[in-house]
Amino acid sequence: MCSKRKLWLLCLSLAVHLAFASAAGAKDVVVFAAASLKNALDEASAAYQREAENKVLIAYAASSTLAKQIENGAPADLFISADLDWMDYLQQRGLIQTPLTLLGNRLVLIAPAQSTVTVEIRPGFALADLLGTERLAMADPGAVPAGRYGKAALEALGVWSSVAAKVAPAEDVRAALLLVSRGETPLGIVYATDAAADRGVRIIATFPDDSHPPIVYPVGKIAASDNPAAGAFLAYLRSDRARPFFERQGFMFRP
Repeated sequence: MCSKRKLWLLCLSLAVHLAFASAAGAKDVVVFAAASLKNALDEASAAYQREAENKVLIAYAASSTLAKQIENGAPADLFISADLDWMDYLQQRGLIQTPLTLLGNRLVLIAPAQSTVTVEIRPGFALADLLGTERLAMADPGAVPAGRYGKAALEALGVWSSVAAKVAPAEDVRAALLLVSRGETPLGIVYATDAAADRGVRIIATFPDDSHPPIVYPVGKIAASDNPAAGAFLAYLRSDRARPFFERQGFMFRP
């Protein structure tokens, strides 16, 4: 019997197929992008479309979900992942052209905006004590990049085993952000750019860069795409014209 999660993913995949197949015109660029990119990429694409002839249609979700949809034939032109693993997954299957580095990010610990919690992130820090009987919001550490980075950081700091049973896994990093913003969990692990996009949370500490693999956002053109407009939009994303939209949201521009 399929789990609720598998059923949800199937429904999402079918919805994306139908929505984009019906909405996309011949010159429209269809982009599948990690959920954490929404604010910056929405602004960048809006600026691009004010000058370009074609529209840009963007589907946001966890990189893992989007990669699986591309594998199943979803009609995308470009894929922007929140880590190298899911981009490599598609490249190894011949589904994407040579990816290029686009952005970098940082990992942070957040709390609701009204929280007075303070903590210093260091080896063995008392994260479990801070949580008490409550939960830690994270993107699914078994599949979603933000969750993987978070788990790697907590393992490196020697505290994962003390909080693993307290994790509230979310479908993507924006869903984890929302759990904290709504006060449903007292703490969460997200990207710095996500925290900056929601006034309902505050950053209480930043994870050391050496506690997890570098957070890299690669971008690649789908191998099956023959849309010439996709190359133009990709070039724009990697240009100085797009840089301010990403840096304003806290991303590190690394084309």
